[in-house]
Amino acid sequence: MNREIMAAADENAQPAAMALPEIRVPAGMTLVALVAGLVLGIFANGGRLGWLVAVTGPVGSLWMRGLEMTILPLVVSLLVVGVVQTVAAASAGAMARRTLGLFAGVLVSGTVMAAVAMPLLLDALPIPARATAGLAQAALNPAAGPLVVPGLAAFVESLVPANVLASASGGAILPTIVFFALFALATTRLPAPQRGHIVLLFEALAGAMMVIIGWMLALAPIGVFALSLSVAAQSGGAAIGMLAHYIALVSGVGAAVMLSGYALAVIAGGLSLGAYAKAMLPVQAVALSTQSSLASLPAMLAACRKLGIGDASAEFVLPLAVALFRATGPAMNLAVVIYVARLTGVPLNPALLAVGVIVACLTTLGAPSISGTVSYISSIGPIALAMGVPVAPLALLVAVEMLPDLMRTLGNVVMDVAAAAVVARWARTAETGREIPTVH
Repeated sequence: MNREIMAAADENAQPAAMALPEIRVPAGMTLVALVAGLVLGIFANGGRLGWLVAVTGPVGSLWMRGLEMTILPLVVSLLVVGVVQTVAAASAGAMARRTLGLFAGVLVSGTVMAAVAMPLLLDALPIPARATAGLAQAALNPAAGPLVVPGLAAFVESLVPANVLASASGGAILPTIVFFALFALATTRLPAPQRGHIVLLFEALAGAMMVIIGWMLALAPIGVFALSLSVAAQSGGAAIGMLAHYIALVSGVGAAVMLSGYALAVIAGGLSLGAYAKAMLPVQAVALSTQSSLASLPAMLAACRKLGIGDASAEFVLPLAVALFRATGPAMNLAVVIYVARLTGVPLNPALLAVGVIVACLTTLGAPSISGTVSYISSIGPIALAMGVPVAPLALLVAVEMLPDLMRTLGNVVMDVAAAAVVARWARTAETGREIPTVH
């Protein structure tokens, strides 16, 4: 077995997933509230129940603002902790750095795929026009005017904020992220006691923000009912078609990432497609039932043993993957933002899509390994803000996130085990100087 991997595993060099407060999401009640709001909204379409629409509109807006206010502090805190964890993992040795490079390659390629594929999917399968008009009329699009895209020189200059507080308060998310990414890198150069204090501070900040998000999500049935009623009152039955359309397209992007995990296991991991698919079935069953990569970790380790992937490789790569690597995250998050941009009429050019790719990949470093419904706003909000896309529709789309989240978890576990197979193959080659086959 490769000595670097064994030493890293023995020393627990890989970062553990951040301990965050447990959040219970009333997913069933939220879905019922969504259906009830859509039904009442369709009935109210055409001017009926005007008083109810007038009351629920402000309620939905207030709940949405409660979620939105947590985005920046949560993203900043998770980013700092995530960068420090990544640097710590990279210090475990050359194989650890190669593993992180593999993670980065998968994340970037998947996100670029989403940036290219999602607009093409929306061109081929457009959003129902009445749903788009309904969102605009329901005042869920706060954009004040056409988006002005700066030139390349102005864009590069804007990445370095003269005043990070002014950037944060003005909603300039990209320069704020750049500043705190540099701050996190600087933190890694501090002595261990000082570095530990800073990490604990930002972990505590993230925990506090998650508590607030938990409070807001506990009110999700009320907020989603109000928002869905307002949208359906303007768009009628097209709102239901839009939600089904959204689920299908975003899940399709996640499915593409998942299928690439099978390809990675076969081509780079040297595994048989049949053996890999069979070994993954129990893992996928756990993933579907828990919607958590972290909870699927024991099943992933068992699959690695069936496939002949060395314990040292699996026990190093899989915890590291659970802590830092969410293969479907950036791709599906960017797909959501592109969908919302099309839904709200915000034009996206290649420069804005490139910004989305960068922010999606950066913010995934600190994304918590918990249900996607919980981290939905905090993970996707920064991408939307950086691209100039309204975040308000996210408060409605979160009600159906439980369905795309199934694909998120399935794709993540497939790619995690594939990554372990690739690293194990590297380890065997480094140890013996030649390839040793695994299970076929």
